Parts: sequence; structure tokens; C-alpha cells
Amino acid sequence: MKILTIDTGTTNTRITLWRDGKAVSVAATQVGVRDTAITGSRSKLDEAVRDTIAAALEKGRTTADDVDLVLASGMITSNVGLHEIPHVLAPAGIADLARGMESELLPHIFSKPIWFVPGVRNDVENIGLHNCEEMDMMRGEEVEVMGLIERLSLRGPAMLIMPGSHSKFVCIDENNQITGCVTTLSGELLHIITHNTILADSLDRDFATEINPEMLLAGAELAKRIGLGRACFNVRTLDQFTIYQRNDRANFLLGAVLGADLLTLKNSNAIRMRPGIDVIIAGKPILKQALALLVQNDDYFSGDVTVVPDDLQPQLAGLGAIAVARARKLVTP
Repeated sequence: MKILTIDTGTTNTRITLWRDGKAVSVAATQVGVRDTAITGSRSKLDEAVRDTIAAALEKGRTTADDVDLVLASGMITSNVGLHEIPHVLAPAGIADLARGMESELLPHIFSKPIWFVPGVRNDVENIGLHNCEEMDMMRGEEVEVMGLIERLSLRGPAMLIMPGSHSKFVCIDENNQITGCVTTLSGELLHIITHNTILADSLDRDFATEINPEMLLAGAELAKRIGLGRACFNVRTLDQFTIYQRNDRANFLLGAVLGADLLTLKNSNAIRMRPGIDVIIAGKPILKQALALLVQNDDYFSGDVTVVPDDLQPQLAGLGAIAVARARKLVTP
């Protein structure tokens, strides 16, 4: 069976051709739903998805007629995507995601119907200042979670940490249902602080290249004690008045930003973290290492910590989308 999976985020689109459960070709473009939000038109996104599909098929030496199923997930299902579908309310498992799928024929993009996988949101109503922090949502991470569950043979309860531009913390229960999520802007903050503030010169506009545990933990501890803004400014102090090197200072900043994320994880009403729950960490190598070190050195956390190996991370979104389609009986087991 030949399947195309479309994974569209805010800034990028990745399309994978699968043959009998194995990824055989990948094509990507730096176009996402941000382009729709900026221009007010879907034309650029339409063109990017169409052309990237063609590129994936060409790499895989396959024609459109040979494709049996097309699946799409991520921000492509939002109001600035190709076909908006509502979030599924947490708690939501793979069966709930399967029931929420919708099919749409978009002939200007592909000749066959595209099946869209819904996102998940926390079940919070009548939102105001009194409860807005309890609300959170995701589009794309839910299929990555399903991909991790399948690839790791994972059984909850567990807390899944997925750092990125928008870092996600997703809790699953003993039935592998997503019970809630919480989002931070840690990746964007780290990028902006490193490139677009007075600290850029102290960091040579670059991130940490290897982990320095002492500096990482020191940054996290200071941010916890006096706040993120003041802790960040101390990067400049370390540059001006100490012998610490650039990578040391970058580790200090990384610890401060990610330490603030752990405060969110421990205190947010959106997710209700429990100290003894197991923690699964996926993402880029340097961020995985940093978060694992911070969690392991925080007395709050007592569950097992698993860092997902790099070789098990590729194509999680596509793998999860196929798992959801299988639950919808669109894919032969």
C-alpha cells in the first residue's frame, strides 16, 4: 500500500511517501501556515503542498495514480491551513482521532481525496482570566505522540516532552489517551534572545554546541530564584567580568530558558503533572540532553526519564498519522 503523509507546521511542510509501512522518499519546503496568515491567501500554501507532493512522488519513482491514501496533519487542519477541522477534546486516544478525521477533495492540489487528522485541545469552557491558563491545544503533536507510542511500544501514564519553537508537554494516561497539553514559547525565546537582544554579542549569535552541566544547572537555578529576565541578563555579566567561554554562557542561557519550562510543567493547571510520572523526552539532541539533565537534577521528579534515541525520531508525524488511519480502517493492518 502506498501512502502520502503531509505534515505542515507554522513554517515548514514535509511530505513522505510510504510503501508497505516504510518511508521511501521525503520532500520538504519552507512554507507553512504562517504564509497564509501573513498574506491572507492560501495560494502559496496550495502551491507548496502541490509541488512538494510532486517532488516526493518523483523521488519515490511513483505516480499519483499509484497512491492509495493521502493523510494530512498539523496546522494544515487549522483556519489558515487547507481544510479546517475542529479539535478533539481531551482525553483523546487514537480511536477519538480516527473518528475526527475528515476527507476533502482538493483537485488543485492532488487528484485524490486527502484525509485530515484533527488536533487535540484541553476541555475548558467559558474561558476568561480566571481559567485561561488551563486552556491549551495542539495540531501536529498528537500524531507525533501516536508515533512515539507505536515506535517505543509505550504504555502510559507518561509525560512526553517535545521541545521546539513551541515546546509541547503532553500527558498520556494508562490507556494512552492524551489527557492534556501545555505549550511554551521557549524555542522562539531562545532564538530571539540569542540573535536579537543585547546578549547576541555575548553569545556570538549562536546556541550551545555541547552541554556544560554546571552552567546549564546554574542558569536554571538562577531563573527559578530571581526570574527569567534577570537570569538572562547575567549572560552579559558573565561575558564582561568572568573567564567563562561562549559555549558556557550559551549553556547558562539554555538552562535559564528550559528551567522556566520546568516551572511551567510543575505548576500549570493545563496539565497537572505528578512527581512520580515517567518522562519521555524527544527532539533535537542538545535540547534532549539539556532537559534530561534538568529533570534528573530536580527533586520534584521521581519517575523514570527516557531520552528517545535519534534514530527512532524520524517520521513520527507520518507514522502516527498512519496509525490513526489504521484505527479508522483506511489502512490494511
